Amino acid sequence: MKQLILSVIIGLFTCVQVSAQELTALARVDPAASKVLDGWWGRTDITLALSQGVPYRVFILDAPARLVVDFREVDFSGLKAADLLGSDEAAKGRISAVRFGAFQAGWSRLVADLAEPMVPREIGMPVDPDTGRAMLEITLKAATAEEFAAAAGAPRDPAWTPAFLAAPPLARPDADRFVVVLDPGHGGIDPGAETDEVNEKVLMLNFAQTMAEALRRRGVDVVLTRESDVFVSLETRVAIAHQVEADLFISLHADSLQQGGANGATVYTLSGEASDAATEHLAARHNRSDIIAGADLTGSDDQVAQVLLDLARQETEPRSAALAMTLAEGMAAVGGPMNNRPLREAGFSVLKSADIPSVLVEIGFLSSKRDLANLGDPVWRRGMAEGMARAVLAWRDEDAARAGLVRQ
Repeated sequence: MKQLILSVIIGLFTCVQVSAQELTALARVDPAASKVLDGWWGRTDITLALSQGVPYRVFILDAPARLVVDFREVDFSGLKAADLLGSDEAAKGRISAVRFGAFQAGWSRLVADLAEPMVPREIGMPVDPDTGRAMLEITLKAATAEEFAAAAGAPRDPAWTPAFLAAPPLARPDADRFVVVLDPGHGGIDPGAETDEVNEKVLMLNFAQTMAEALRRRGVDVVLTRESDVFVSLETRVAIAHQVEADLFISLHADSLQQGGANGATVYTLSGEASDAATEHLAARHNRSDIIAGADLTGSDDQVAQVLLDLARQETEPRSAALAMTLAEGMAAVGGPMNNRPLREAGFSVLKSADIPSVLVEIGFLSSKRDLANLGDPVWRRGMAEGMARAVLAWRDEDAARAGLVRQ
């Protein structure tokens, strides 16, 4: 039975790709004609109405169970999760949540969280010959956990799968230059924290660009982990820092958190144990970024992650702690406002570089009205970016002096 299920899924992938290759360009979603419906006997139907047909592929991932649909390319603006699932949280069915948006340049993605094991039984995209409009139709049927696991996994098709999880080739700065990697949190299909007006991924990209400009004016080489609204895996963010031989790594965030005094700027360093429950919750949210975006994490090695964590704690903890303190002082010097406990720690995956001092900065929290107003103010953002840039240079000089003393 396992082999039968796997053969059916692979066959569907083949049919989908061949039939769709003739289609090109950007398609728009019609929210009114798109829906998710649970039926009898474990059947769930997904319908996505498009202004035209586009190439696409469908697959499922396990741990946790997700359905992933990749497109070349779909404009999801105007569509909300409630358009597909309904607005009643208590009435959620076999698909418990759905996300969609940009994935990489030229690629879009939809990820549906499955409340129970289901596999695609029917997939098609009929196109109206008169209007050119298309309907992506996916029928899911209930399956056992064993059947689902056997069918799960991202297709390994070079024509469809660019190096989503690999660091892009970047020019290495001169060996004698001071290199800072700025990491705007989230991106693409992963929006981060959201309010009615703004989302975290856009705010942090804007802030990273402002801070990069402030650093470059001071003679610092700066590399951003993303320059546009695309998804970058947590592993790739760290790999970029290693590829350019960064001297330090700063991940930038503005999350939303309703617990633990979540307001004011906070600087986090790596630790095996969170300094408090709110920080632990925050780290768990950040570490799910790859899962949210539908990345295939099959084969990831927890033992390797623990070794990296131990190495980072031994080799970079004092330098990262000094960086966190200097940044907090620099941010406070320009008016903050700072959290009442501005220095905290937890097991953030993006900080697990063994040889690069790394911190994660929550510049503010979108759940705080005061922080939200500040983050939306370009004058405040420029002032904060300048304060952080000055702190980076102060840390650089202090770190060099400490290194000289150690050598003596």
